Amino acid sequence: PSSLPLLSAPSSLPSSLPSSLPSSLPSSLLLPVDCVTRGADLAQDRSLVLCPPACTQGRVSVFGTRTFASVSSVCGAAIHRGVLGPSGGPVRVHKLPGRHNYLSSLSHGVQSQALSHWSSSFSVTSRQNPFGPVLQTTKKPTKKKLTVKKALTTGNKDCKIDIAMVIDSSNNIGQRRFNLQKNFLIKLAAMLKVGQTGPHIGVIQASDTPRTEFLLTNYTQPKELLFAIKELAYLGGDSNTGRAITHTTETFFNQESGGRRGYPRVMVVLIDGWPSDSLEQAAMLAREFGINVFLVSVAKPAPEELPMVPDKDFMKKAVCRDNGFFSYGIPSWFSTTKHVKALSQRLCSLDSLVCSKSCFNSVNIGFLIDGSSSVGHGNFQLVLEFLAGVAGTFDISDVGARIGAVQYTYDQRLEFGLLDHPTKDDVLAALRRISYMSGGTATGEAISYCAQNLFRRTAPGRNFLIVVTDGQSYDDVRRPAMEARAQGITIFSVGVAWAPLDDLRAMSSEPKDSHTFFTRDFSGLSELVPVLVRGICRDFSEKN
Repeated sequence: PSSLPLLSAPSSLPSSLPSSLPSSLPSSLLLPVDCVTRGADLAQDRSLVLCPPACTQGRVSVFGTRTFASVSSVCGAAIHRGVLGPSGGPVRVHKLPGRHNYLSSLSHGVQSQALSHWSSSFSVTSRQNPFGPVLQTTKKPTKKKLTVKKALTTGNKDCKIDIAMVIDSSNNIGQRRFNLQKNFLIKLAAMLKVGQTGPHIGVIQASDTPRTEFLLTNYTQPKELLFAIKELAYLGGDSNTGRAITHTTETFFNQESGGRRGYPRVMVVLIDGWPSDSLEQAAMLAREFGINVFLVSVAKPAPEELPMVPDKDFMKKAVCRDNGFFSYGIPSWFSTTKHVKALSQRLCSLDSLVCSKSCFNSVNIGFLIDGSSSVGHGNFQLVLEFLAGVAGTFDISDVGARIGAVQYTYDQRLEFGLLDHPTKDDVLAALRRISYMSGGTATGEAISYCAQNLFRRTAPGRNFLIVVTDGQSYDDVRRPAMEARAQGITIFSVGVAWAPLDDLRAMSSEPKDSHTFFTRDFSGLSELVPVLVRGICRDFSEKN
């Protein structure tokens, strides 16, 4: 469940748990447990437990994939992980810190569940293969080893990026080359030096339908990450890379999935041969979201294969910029090793990641809200919800998009400035708290007020004013709007009910038709959200 509090157990967990487990047993001794014993019930950081047989016959609760929330059944997690069979046996349990985004999956007959956040985790390995988490030695490290340990934990501080690896899992590549692809990915991840303050990596598989294997924050220690890549299973199917790019763009980099504010977003797309679907629209969406798409083409189509390729320019259309920097060709999967260093250097060239800035993370948007008596309390709330819908589309932060709001009648009231609320949640809450003024309508003076008080710093191509009004202004709107536009402010006019079209067009930026919107009823405002957002992004792209 996505809305669980941090320290409350999910309702699907069994209520009958062992009342106590020994806390002083050496980790080398087997500790008998039952099928519902949780990771949280074990006192030691490393435990060797003995699971009973037939734990899959009863219902076991497991949350996560590879790394499990501590409220999971230890034996159920071990069966899911493939280190324990139906006859039971010994399992090593390694306690780990808590994390976000535990992923659900079906494995070895056990269906694990997703969990948004938990305070502690654990992993399981077989008794014969004690592959534990990083830094588990009891030997006192030398000063030199301590330095290496710190580097592994923090990562490459000169390469602070979030990377989505979209890998080819189609029939094109086959099992053998899929394994070579995983080896390449392991070497690339090792070269990038993943760590808490360095690069973060997540993986998505492109097949018939895209599948997220793990998110950016699931594995931030090198040893865990490399092991997770090694365990990826081949899917087969069509090479629907365009669908995978769209899926990654829309779901992968938000803060709920582990995306970090202010860190460049990078998507590395690996393709064996050519894709089954179109990449153009998917790549355009990625650019609008500020994602730097690199395309690594391995074993490009031979001349005799070109007639079978639907779009021969797929590489040019897929990348962030068609300038040679974001396209990388490798002749064969057998020669990928010698390309690891060169590709990692490109990914970490932060100044060259020119797609990082987009309309979604770079614009300043001011809402100018008509609070006159003709609007009414109920309709005013519909206006606020409309504006919240627009604001919610953008990546609002102290280093991203900024939102401000002014309400007006004959007077003007600065509800909040562009710098007042640095998070999306704060902005949405502030919008919904705005109280209705009621009064006359002086839109011209309100536009001048915004130009002087809301947009204090000029930012050509980045400052946008959204005017929402339901009627005739008692003052002139043409001159204030012209002066605001001359200041570099792009104006969109949104009229409702009795708002005169002539006034709306007089306020709007050129071309008038694409900057002027009208709906007869306040309930129709919600339908204008996507159109208005597309207009803002179009203007931003044209001017930047």
